[in-house]
Amino acid sequence: MSNKILLLAGLLALAGCKAKKQLLAAKKPEDVVAIKTVSSQISKIDSIRAAQLNFNTFSGKAKTELSIGGSSNNVTLNIRIEKGKRIWVSITAIAGIEVARALIRPDSILVVNKLQSLYLSKPFNYLFKYASDKLDYSSIEALLVGNAIPQLINNEAVLKADSANLQVTGSLDELYYNLTLGRTMHVVETHLSNQGAGQLLDVFNAQPIQVGERAISSQIDINSVAGTKKVKISLHYNKIDFDKPQEYPFSIPASYEPAK
Repeated sequence: MSNKILLLAGLLALAGCKAKKQLLAAKKPEDVVAIKTVSSQISKIDSIRAAQLNFNTFSGKAKTELSIGGSSNNVTLNIRIEKGKRIWVSITAIAGIEVARALIRPDSILVVNKLQSLYLSKPFNYLFKYASDKLDYSSIEALLVGNAIPQLINNEAVLKADSANLQVTGSLDELYYNLTLGRTMHVVETHLSNQGAGQLLDVFNAQPIQVGERAISSQIDINSVAGTKKVKISLHYNKIDFDKPQEYPFSIPASYEPAK
C-alpha cells in the first residue's frame, strides 16, 4: 500500500511540475513584449492628454483673416468659452462695429447676422455640412485653443516618435487623421481627411507662448474643405485670459428673419 501511495504522490508531483511548466511556457517572450508595448502606448496617450491646455473659462481676442467660399475679410474675433458648455463668438469689422455673433452649444448653433438682420438656429449636426460627423462640440473647443481633438487621442492610434516630434495616426471609420506633436506634446499640425465624402481639415499651430502658468499657440490657421464649401480661418491672438468670470450675451431681435 505504501508503495502505491508513494507512486501516486510521485505522479501528482510530476503532474504538478508539468502543469507549472505549461503555465510558464504559456507566457511567451513575445507576449511579454506585447504587454509592455500596450502599457507604453497607454502611458504615452495619457501623457498627451495631460499635456493639453486645461481651463474652466477661456477668453481670447484675435485678429483674424476669415475666408468663406473665396471671399476674404479681416475681422476681429472675441471668443469666450465655458468648457464643455458653450462657445460665444463676436465678430467685429472696421471701427469695432459688430457684424455677427454666434453661440455654439453641444446640441445647437445660433448665429445673428447684424448686417442683414438675419439669424440662424440649427441643431449642432448642421456643422456636418462643413466637417466630419466624427467630430463634435469638444473638437471645436480643441481647435480654437490649439489642443488635440480628443477623439483622435485613443488607444488604437499609432504612435511614432522621431528626434523632434511625435506622430499620431489612425482612423475613425473613413476619417483618417495625422497629428504632429512637439516635444512638450503641444499640437503642431492636425490633418483630417475623408476622401469619399470630399472632406479635408488642416490645422497649423504656432509655437506656444506662455500666458501665466499655461502655454497656448498664439496663431492658429484652420483650413476646411467639404465638397465645394471652403473655409479658412487664421487666428492671431493678441489678448488671452483664463478662468475669469465672463458673460455670454445672446439674443435674436424680433425683427430678424431666418436665414435661408
